[in-house]
Amino acid sequence: MEQPLVEKHPLAPFLPTQAKLLMLGSFPPQKKRWSMDFYYPNLNNDMWRIVGMLFFDNKDYFLNESRKAFCADPIIHFLEQRGIAIFDTATSIRRLQDNASDKFLEVVEPTDIARLLRELPQCKAIVTTGQKATDILLQQLSVAEPKVGDFSEFVFEGRAMRLYRMPSSSRAYPLALVKKAAAYRIMFQDLQML
Repeated sequence: MEQPLVEKHPLAPFLPTQAKLLMLGSFPPQKKRWSMDFYYPNLNNDMWRIVGMLFFDNKDYFLNESRKAFCADPIIHFLEQRGIAIFDTATSIRRLQDNASDKFLEVVEPTDIARLLRELPQCKAIVTTGQKATDILLQQLSVAEPKVGDFSEFVFEGRAMRLYRMPSSSRAYPLALVKKAAAYRIMFQDLQML
């Protein structure tokens, strides 16, 4: 049987220089599932609904008029204003099945997370948005794995930091949107971003 093709990450890391928080997922879904050319592009992913609920009291804040796509420009503006960087923990992968499930992603090349942190001198926290992202990060940094909805403290090159482990924003993760948003609210409040 032929091995699946290796996919390189289709997006550059989004690293505003003043970022205080680095969000790390696993890897983007297949392009056919994208509604925009930016992170968390799948309409079936609730990340931008969570952010809309928390910061704008409107889960549909980042959707276009037809509600069939997210709008990258307002998302990018929001992230720059709030100091939030985004990338993924895998730079290249193989999909072992024809879907976006982390369970069927084979990481070929993990992201160098330390390099990302060096580019973000004001970053004081990382949030992983799923188990695979958390597992990859734990292989690289000396930090205890936090429970979902909680954080662990660690030191990176003399910098005191926190690792937050939030619930996955994927709809495949069986938790209501309001409960996911409640977990993210605590993190953003802890970091004095909300």
